[in-house]
Amino acid sequence: MSENSINPAERLKLGPREGITYPLLVKYCGNCSMPIEYCEYYPEYEKCKAWLEKNLPEQFERVKLEEETGDGVDDDKKRQKRGGKGLMKIKKKEEVTKRITLSRAPRGKKKSVTVVTGLHTFEIDLKVAAKFFGTKFACGSSVTGEDEIVIQGDVKDDLFDVIPDKWPEIDVDLIEDLGDQKR
Repeated sequence: MSENSINPAERLKLGPREGITYPLLVKYCGNCSMPIEYCEYYPEYEKCKAWLEKNLPEQFERVKLEEETGDGVDDDKKRQKRGGKGLMKIKKKEEVTKRITLSRAPRGKKKSVTVVTGLHTFEIDLKVAAKFFGTKFACGSSVTGEDEIVIQGDVKDDLFDVIPDKWPEIDVDLIEDLGDQKR
């Protein structure tokens, strides 16, 4: 009697099933943190196999045997095409020059703002930096672009001292003054 010919009411009945020992023990992969049978859908399947071989050799042998006895299905047909964790792309960090630029831009008649760019290249959270500048100089400060902080007032000269004090990984030589700029 195959599983398809079982009465649907029997298949959906609640409670323990015959021939299954409880509680079920599920083994999880240490690399992707998913159950072992789902590792093949993870983008870094080779790392999962290496972890399995090192930590659970009996499971690795079973997975290896299943791969060898595959029915010739293409790898593309087996992998998930869209959505979910299956398509997670690992972002490679681009090498960008680490440099901070300071400039002053006019705002209205006699007022000006200071524009700070380049903090993102040092992996500094821009919202935290804007809040710090606002409290330090007792003025308004906000993140306006992908890598731009606008500070109300002309505090450009003070920033040459404040930035290296707050973030020691930034050297004074990496801070460049662009002078007066139009926004």
